[in-house]
Amino acid sequence: MAGRTNGGGGRPVARRLLDAATRLFAERGYDRTSVQEIVEAAGVTKGALYHYFGSKEDLLHEVYGRVLRLQQERLDRFAQADAPVEQRLRDAAADVVVTTIQNLDDTKIFFRSMHHLSPEKDKQVRAERRRYHERFRALVEEGQRSGVFRDDTPADLVVDYHFGSVHHLGSWYRADGPLTPRQVADHLADLLMRALRP
Repeated sequence: MAGRTNGGGGRPVARRLLDAATRLFAERGYDRTSVQEIVEAAGVTKGALYHYFGSKEDLLHEVYGRVLRLQQERLDRFAQADAPVEQRLRDAAADVVVTTIQNLDDTKIFFRSMHHLSPEKDKQVRAERRRYHERFRALVEEGQRSGVFRDDTPADLVVDYHFGSVHHLGSWYRADGPLTPRQVADHLADLLMRALRP
């Protein structure tokens, strides 16, 4: 996505389109939001939308894709860090909670609307998520092999346990609630680590 600007406080056109789509999808739902409403909210033409995104479906795909890319980059950094495996896993487990909460509209929209994706885009997203989960699982397996973590629970189940909690955040977390994103992240990461200790 190129970064040309066109009004909108200097924000790149693609970013304005994505921000408008995210807000409208969150407020009205993907299927009840038209391309016309998106371009009007972004203050651009339909031609500009189709220059950056081939379709409304491409916008939906990008809403989630940008969060997943961010999380993958951060996970890769944690996994490669020069630290004990339990520290790397705990940091990664907490980080995915914080970044999910910070992008809660994006993740809620996606899980609510992913059935609108074409089979090809759905397959692409599932492959991207699988890569993330496999990298996370590799940390669990590293700790199990080295005896730092118990190995009587399959690593796949451990990963599903943690990400089940992460994917559920959109149904209960409120910014004005009693817990900050960091507190929620610390609680969930600690639960995971307690489950893995021998």
